[in-house]
Amino acid sequence: MLRRSFLAWAAVGGATAAASVAGYLRWQEITPTVSAPGREEGHFLRDGKPLPAPLQSLSTDVLILGSGVAALTAAWQLRKQGHDDFLMLDGPEPYGNAAGGRFGSLAYPTGAHYLPLPTEECAHVRELLADLGVIQRGATSRKPYYDERYLLHAPEDRLLFNGAWQEGVLPHEGVPDAELAEHKRFFAQVEALRGAVGADGRRRFTFPSEHSSSDAEAMQLDGMSFGAWLAQQGYRAPSLLWYMDYCCRDDYGAGLDAISAWAGLHYFCGRGGEAENAEQGAWLTWPEGLQALASGMERLAQPKRLAGSAVRVRVDNGSGWTSRGRGVEVLCFALERGVARTFTIRARRVISAMPLHVAARVVENMQDVHKQIHAPWMVANFLMKRFPQELPAVPLSWDNVVHGTNGLGYVVSTHQDIRVAPPEKTVFTSYVALADRDPREARKWMTAASGEELLALASIDLKAAYGAQFERCVERVDITLRGHAMAVPVPGFRSDAGLKALREMDGPVLFAHSDLSGFSVFEEASWWGYRAAQRALRG
Repeated sequence: MLRRSFLAWAAVGGATAAASVAGYLRWQEITPTVSAPGREEGHFLRDGKPLPAPLQSLSTDVLILGSGVAALTAAWQLRKQGHDDFLMLDGPEPYGNAAGGRFGSLAYPTGAHYLPLPTEECAHVRELLADLGVIQRGATSRKPYYDERYLLHAPEDRLLFNGAWQEGVLPHEGVPDAELAEHKRFFAQVEALRGAVGADGRRRFTFPSEHSSSDAEAMQLDGMSFGAWLAQQGYRAPSLLWYMDYCCRDDYGAGLDAISAWAGLHYFCGRGGEAENAEQGAWLTWPEGLQALASGMERLAQPKRLAGSAVRVRVDNGSGWTSRGRGVEVLCFALERGVARTFTIRARRVISAMPLHVAARVVENMQDVHKQIHAPWMVANFLMKRFPQELPAVPLSWDNVVHGTNGLGYVVSTHQDIRVAPPEKTVFTSYVALADRDPREARKWMTAASGEELLALASIDLKAAYGAQFERCVERVDITLRGHAMAVPVPGFRSDAGLKALREMDGPVLFAHSDLSGFSVFEEASWWGYRAAQRALRG
């Protein structure tokens, strides 16, 4: 991950400057040091650089590698079941894709920013939300009661389409009747599929996805692209296809022609949680995004955390310490000003909550899973010293999307603050999935791009929405680059033999990461952490 900070400042004033944005305003980097959490560690693993001998050896019953959603879920469950003999090795970035940051008193996400209401089948997430107080009663009922502070309030979302804002993200104003008819037909089909049950008696689309049907029809859907399925079903409306592509880029980091038809339909059919005090399909959100849940899990779990990353995970070969219940040895390292410090940790069980492409370089004799493609993402947080002037029709919403760009829109961090008047300052968080290029090439570009190039891409939707006035409202920008943000559910991902082997593994090393599902969402990451903790406690 790479972060840069920038400052917008006015160079000159007057009418001449107003006519030329370049002459009136320029972006200047205010932090000369580029912070890149994880990059140095990744290069050590990739390049096989020599490490000094370990200076310390620790011992624990369960060791958790990583501190993202899966790792924190495992720690929460271990603590809840009365097990406190565990350690957590943070990895390069505490909280991973659920991390956030702050501009003074203003919090913002640097990763995921919302959680849909979990369905009854997603019991592990409901249990967590109840323990955190987000669900206040009825966690096992069809419609739990949620803390009103975290339920997304209106206006929820809007779309800049043909130069004007409209409510919702699916284009509808000025769209021909024939296209609107296709919209209606698609969502009627989704409603029918939402309750569909496969030949194996399982729902076709559900969370966790491991519980979804794997019958012949489901696997047939997984064998084709979502774009091919839409064409097969006769969907050709440009407005609908744009929306489908946007949803795929938003959740999976790749367009509708790159992902499995099963994954594309799961986006629409797998959710639909209800609440006693909210409409069906409502969302939960916080100013700092999912860091609110991550820090909440840490509070419940109280893990003993260690700074550092794993470089080798080796199952004991009979050296003698397994007789004392310690079955895995992990070589760890931490970089301090470019100098590596190493130590070992011995544990009865290790929960590997690292991304699988990292684990494959660390865990000895691990099943080959290099078939996975990981999508790169950019998250940019703009500290706004004032709110820009809005176009008429639809007011500023929590989620704001621009039609026809490579961006995924921007969210407003202070949206949940219910006040008589807007705050003086706010944070706009823009998201860009670099789905228009090969992931490897995108990562190379992200590494080599200048601050100006990164800023130009990060602000593409905001400049489209506000024009030249936008830059005059910005005080600072924090850009987070996630080169391997999420696994892409390409056609055939559900039948991947390597993933299946890792999911079923129940030995000294247990795997727990959303990569096991083949796509990166909170419900999936949390499920694998939940299940790994249960297995770790059994033996």
